[in-house]
Amino acid sequence: MSINIPWSDLADVYGFIGNSLLKPMTQTADAGIDPGFWVSFPDFGDASIREAIARCRRFAEQAASHVSNGEDVVLRVSVEYTSLFIGPPSPAAPPWETMYRSDHATVGFGNPTFEMRRILRESGLELSNENNQYEDHMGIELLYLSTQCASLGFAAGGEPREASSAADSNALAVLGFITGHPLDWIGGFRERIAQTHPDGYFAVLLGLAESVLTWHANALRTRD
Repeated sequence: MSINIPWSDLADVYGFIGNSLLKPMTQTADAGIDPGFWVSFPDFGDASIREAIARCRRFAEQAASHVSNGEDVVLRVSVEYTSLFIGPPSPAAPPWETMYRSDHATVGFGNPTFEMRRILRESGLELSNENNQYEDHMGIELLYLSTQCASLGFAAGGEPREASSAADSNALAVLGFITGHPLDWIGGFRERIAQTHPDGYFAVLLGLAESVLTWHANALRTRD
């Protein structure tokens, strides 16, 4: 069965999750703790994504009840972010691909960092790195995917099928990136998150990310 890829919606989803992983909620949008945000979140017709969205919405509903009791949920999620991805003393769940390529990795800078630098450079993308993050950060990998999906969505809206060979090639490149980078290490990343904050915001958010990446990869394998 072939699947028509909703590139623009995927660009938005990857952009939202990627940005959520690059700054604490005190410095970015707090839409993720609004139950209404998840009502119209795209599930791409997939049961696994639908359930992941439901978990995100349940977290948001619980957060809303805490807000009504006077708790600063944005601050709580931001403290969780700091504990997981920054530290001190060190991040509980390092957000860099390098850390998941070896059982003995202790520094978040390695071959995946250089590879991501090359990928960004060859795509004509310049990293605005105000947080001094390594390029193989999960948030940056998802934002890269977002830009590629946005580009393919624009092409799909304006090109006839017979002129789409370049877009087909780019779609295959996206598949290779998904399977060779974020999808290949997000499982280990989620395990680190679950060790310290199994019921937190980022546990459900990364569960959603993995579901979308898995669906997207499978859809690309069976696309027109």
